[in-house]
Amino acid sequence: MIKKVCYFIVIITLISCTQNTFETTDDMWKYLKDPAQEYVQTKTINGVDFSLVYKPTDLLVAQEATETTTKAALDSLRIKYRKYLYFNLSMSKNNQELLSSVAQNRQQFGGMVNQLAFGMEDRIHVFTPQKDTIPMADYIYPRMYGMSKATTLLLVYPRDKKLLEETYFNFTIEDLGMYTGEVKFKIPTEIIKKEPKLRFNR
Repeated sequence: MIKKVCYFIVIITLISCTQNTFETTDDMWKYLKDPAQEYVQTKTINGVDFSLVYKPTDLLVAQEATETTTKAALDSLRIKYRKYLYFNLSMSKNNQELLSSVAQNRQQFGGMVNQLAFGMEDRIHVFTPQKDTIPMADYIYPRMYGMSKATTLLLVYPRDKKLLEETYFNFTIEDLGMYTGEVKFKIPTEIIKKEPKLRFNR
């Protein structure tokens, strides 16, 4: 009986250690988008839908890796991308991009394009519970020209020790002229410390 119990514990331990390693990026994204895992957070304010999801290091590695990439090259890519934290921020209204659903005239359209392309580092903030601000390292805003259901940005922050020493940190988005007020997300650091990985067969 004792042997059976020990065997069961070993099996459960092995499952728990491997359940966050995925064979494909699609499988990982399904996991990330499960609200129970806390990698994705959503809010709807004044008809505007906000979605914020942490993007693990290996998803960035997968964008560069090929079938011929060696293990040494993969390790190098992981070191390169692990210096930063990546988040996908999606915003939409009426299931459309902001430029399609919010901008009502040419002036407003131009102002919003300028804001999204060049000014988001002044509108999005990451800080610890002690109010230590972590400056944005970079962000990418791909223009989709109405072909997408949401405006999505890739936000990049340094993997700052001050953030990961806390149990959570704050992520806020100032009102972008849509009467939402400040939108705030509380990010548990545990999801970053135990972020899922991809199994690269090399």
